[in-house]
Amino acid sequence: MAAKEKKAGNAFVETIKTIVYALLIAGIFRTLFFQPFWIPSGSMKETLLIGDFLFVNKMAYGYSYASCPSLMLPGVGIEIDAKDVCGVFDGDNERLFGSEPERGDVVVFRHPVSGRDYIKRLIGLPGDKVQIQNGVISLNGTPVKVEDAGTFEEVMAPQGPQQLRPRCENGPVGQGGTCVKSRQIETLPNGVSHPILNITNQQSDNTGVYTVPEGHYFFMGDNRDNSADSRLAQRAGGVGFVPFENLIGRADRIMFSSAGRSMLFFWTWRSDRFFEAVR
Repeated sequence: MAAKEKKAGNAFVETIKTIVYALLIAGIFRTLFFQPFWIPSGSMKETLLIGDFLFVNKMAYGYSYASCPSLMLPGVGIEIDAKDVCGVFDGDNERLFGSEPERGDVVVFRHPVSGRDYIKRLIGLPGDKVQIQNGVISLNGTPVKVEDAGTFEEVMAPQGPQQLRPRCENGPVGQGGTCVKSRQIETLPNGVSHPILNITNQQSDNTGVYTVPEGHYFFMGDNRDNSADSRLAQRAGGVGFVPFENLIGRADRIMFSSAGRSMLFFWTWRSDRFFEAVR
């Protein structure tokens, strides 16, 4: 009997050790190499759709406090931020093995105030002067190249876990109708081209001149009229300028994409987005 109890006790200890080792390995992998990211909103359409599941390359820009994993589950009272784990490295705006991001990269970063993870396209580098005039970006006094490229269409229906409904250029659209947005191809000075969407003329289509501070970056969403980004100050709910140390990594490839309320609903996965490169 004693032998059986000892054997059972050893099996329990081995199980606990296996779980601990697995969590440690997963934590190291998530901190140093790749972080999963689930697209919750439509601010990066059409490049990224609600429900896209991708891995973020954390080796691209080196490591900082923001590289440490966070766990945000407010529904169950769990909110462990990267600063709670690696806050000792916060504040110097430096990175270990750091390399500069390139204009046009799609980057995941920590919001400078809320600490939430955001994903946007890098538009302005340190020292750049950025201005938006009639919806067209001007970098250091020169407008970027923009070409009309038809329309982007999607069905008017709730999207993703938050059941968000898309905004449409073609006015109020009923359930199941076709939601249309103007589509253009924007080419940045370094030759990076990507689609952008427009819905209407609004205040963020005409701005003053933003001068990007040293060690900071200016980000915008590709769905220009549906993105809270660097055009908006942090006190107004925007992103503002993002410090170098807040970058988490570069979005390189979509693994799969779910059109349903959960990525576990495999029957809602989009067949045309498996392993698609992010451009």
